[in-house]
Amino acid sequence: MTTTVVASAAKVHSSVVEATELPRIIRLTDNLYGAAFSLMKLLPARYIIDQAEAAGTLLPGTPIIETSSGTFALGLAMVCRLRGYPLTIVGDAAIDRELYTRLTMLGATVEIVEDTGQPGGIQGARLARVEELRLLRPDSFVPGQYDNPDNPAAYGSVAELIGNTIGSVDCLVGPVGSGGSTGGLAAALRPADPTLHLVGVDTHGSIIFGTPDGPRMLRGLGSSIHPGNVRHSAYDEVHWVTAPEAFHATHELFRTHGLFMGPTSGASFQVASWWARRNPDSTVVAVLPDEGYRYQSTVYNEAWLREQGITPAANTAGPALVDHPLDAPATWSRLMWARRRFDDVMVPGASA
Repeated sequence: MTTTVVASAAKVHSSVVEATELPRIIRLTDNLYGAAFSLMKLLPARYIIDQAEAAGTLLPGTPIIETSSGTFALGLAMVCRLRGYPLTIVGDAAIDRELYTRLTMLGATVEIVEDTGQPGGIQGARLARVEELRLLRPDSFVPGQYDNPDNPAAYGSVAELIGNTIGSVDCLVGPVGSGGSTGGLAAALRPADPTLHLVGVDTHGSIIFGTPDGPRMLRGLGSSIHPGNVRHSAYDEVHWVTAPEAFHATHELFRTHGLFMGPTSGASFQVASWWARRNPDSTVVAVLPDEGYRYQSTVYNEAWLREQGITPAANTAGPALVDHPLDAPATWSRLMWARRRFDDVMVPGASA
C-alpha cells in the first residue's frame, strides 16, 4: 500500500494570482539563492488593485489604463480579467505577437505607440498617451507602476517569505526597471538588518543610474525615464550588463540549474553569481523576475540571435570598476553607489 503525505502547508488557492504571485526560493550554490518568480509583476499588479479598491478609488467596472510593454501588462490583465475591470494597455513594439495575443485573450485593449522623439523616448511617448486617455476617461484609474508607492510596498510578502525560508540575507541582487522589487525588498528587509547590501542591475542605454539614453537590446530592465519608485539612496552597488552577457547567463541558469527564465533573470544571476563567489561567507539572494516561455523565439532561438548579431558569451574577466556612470565601458561594469542620491553621484560635492 502506498501512503501519500501531504504537507501541512498545502492549500487550495482562491485564484491563479494567489497561487503564482510569490516566488520559489531555490538554493543555487552554497551561499546563493534564487527567488524565482513565474511572473513577478503579477504581485504589484494585484496589490495596487487591492489598495485602490480598499481606498474606494477603484469601483466595480472602472476602466483601467496603464503603460507597459512587458510583464506588468500581463499581470494586470490577469487581475483585471478575474475582477471584471476593462483594461487598456499602452505599449510599444516590445509587445511581441505572443504577448499581444495573451493580453487580448484576457480582454485587454492594446495600443501600440511609436517614439516621437520627445524627452523620455518611447516610455515618455507611452506615458503621454496614457495621460491623453485618462483625460478622455476621467472616471478611469491609472495604476502608475513607475511612481505608485504601492508597487514597492507589494514586496513585503516576498521579504517575509525570504526571512522565513532563508533567514538573514547579506546581499540582495536584482534588476531595476520601475524600482519596485529591489527597492521594496530592501525597505522590508533592512529594518531587521540595516547592513543589507543592495545591488541594482541595469544595462547600457538606460538613464536610471546615469548612463546615456540609447537603444537597449536587453529589455525588461533599465529605463529612458527616472521612475519615482527608484530610490537611488537605497543602492550600495550598481552593475551595467550587456545583452550578450545576460543572454549567456540566462542559458547557463537553465543548463546548470534547470531554471527556464527570462533575460532579466539571467542578468541578475550573472551579477549575483559573481558577488557570491567573491563573498563566500555571505548569503546572497538573486531576484529572478519571470520564466522563459515568452523568450523562446528570441533569447532561446539561435536563428534570432544570429539575425540580431548577438553571440551570447560569458565575461570571464568580471565587471570593470568605475568611479562615475559616464566612465562605464560598453561591457559589464560596476560602480559603488554607496547609498548616495542620484545628483551626488553625477556631480560629486554638489550638495555640500
